[in-house]
Amino acid sequence: MDSARPQARPHTPVAALLRLCLHALLGGLLALAAVRSFGDGAPHAGVVLAAVVLMAAVYAAGVALPAVRPGTSAAAVWLGALGASWLALLVLSPEALWAAFPLYFLLLHLLPLRWALPAVLATAGAAIASFLLHGQPITPGAFIGPLIGAAVAVATVLGYDALYRESERRRELIDELVATRAELAEAERTAGTLAERERLAREIHDTLAQGLSSIQLLLRAAERALPAGDPAREHVEQARRAAQDNLAEARRFVKALTPPDLEHGSLSGALERLCAAAPGPAVQFGVSGTPVELPTPYEVALLRIAQSALANTVQHAGADRAEITLSFMDTSVALDVVDDGRGFDPAKRRPKEETSGFGLPAMRSRAQSLGGTLSVESAPGQGTAVAITLPLPVAGAR
Repeated sequence: MDSARPQARPHTPVAALLRLCLHALLGGLLALAAVRSFGDGAPHAGVVLAAVVLMAAVYAAGVALPAVRPGTSAAAVWLGALGASWLALLVLSPEALWAAFPLYFLLLHLLPLRWALPAVLATAGAAIASFLLHGQPITPGAFIGPLIGAAVAVATVLGYDALYRESERRRELIDELVATRAELAEAERTAGTLAERERLAREIHDTLAQGLSSIQLLLRAAERALPAGDPAREHVEQARRAAQDNLAEARRFVKALTPPDLEHGSLSGALERLCAAAPGPAVQFGVSGTPVELPTPYEVALLRIAQSALANTVQHAGADRAEITLSFMDTSVALDVVDDGRGFDPAKRRPKEETSGFGLPAMRSRAQSLGGTLSVESAPGQGTAVAITLPLPVAGAR
């Protein structure tokens, strides 16, 4: 139980059953006090019955009132009224001391622990004092009984609260695991979708688009080779235009399959946004040379390699600064990712890196698929430099 303020428990079947048992226990003990009073032929039996009815009415009112909740002022007022009616009954009948046991649970449930423990101790003291008040024989049981009952009640409530907190922690953990699994599934679906889009774009570019481009070049050469006025020139020209139109359509398909990072800008813009959003080290981006338009597979490969290299820097390098440079040269385009982190020995495999999806083999495979190369320069304590170089495609072959 919270030492500052108790928390309301959900109305589970177990909690509802415990409440019913508490109601039945208190009602049975009050009925016992009334029956014993009449059975003993006490002259004030009617007064005892009235006190029993009063206490039962106060208890029923608190159970029915929604305002009586753990930690509220209404609960404290109700417990005060219930305790006063119990003390009145305790003065009239020694049998009322047994009602102290359910009162222990009520006090521990409705009051903060720092108030509930003194209240339980005071209730046990009142029960013990009733032996002296009614002239009962003073035995060790007269003192031990109420104290043991109080100890059992405290242990039961604290044990229940500990189990409840543990159950809540496990429930929260399960909710987190379910949410994490859903996020991972969504991330896998997204990654699969992006990978498939890239694959389709690469296949369309490398097969259909390149084939149509070659057909267009061959038809252009055939058109120049035919003499003027040849009837075949018109058919060749129509075939060349059809190939040109279909090539443009294929390029539109490739562009539509471009990753979202490249949909609304150039490769340079996507890399600049990547550097600005990178967590951890300060990342600078620069462009060298005169930018030229690159085919979509080139832009996708360079962007993905930059993302992978930067992810490795954030996760493993412990760097303070990093720099990404995109360089356009006469016959090639290069991407350099340099950091001042702890570095590593490139000759040693890093299984954790290879299984995470950001490993050097995956980056090297992307570069080689476009006829490029990837090199890594690093040493322990000297940072890391990753460089990828891709040959620029021949004009007209994009």
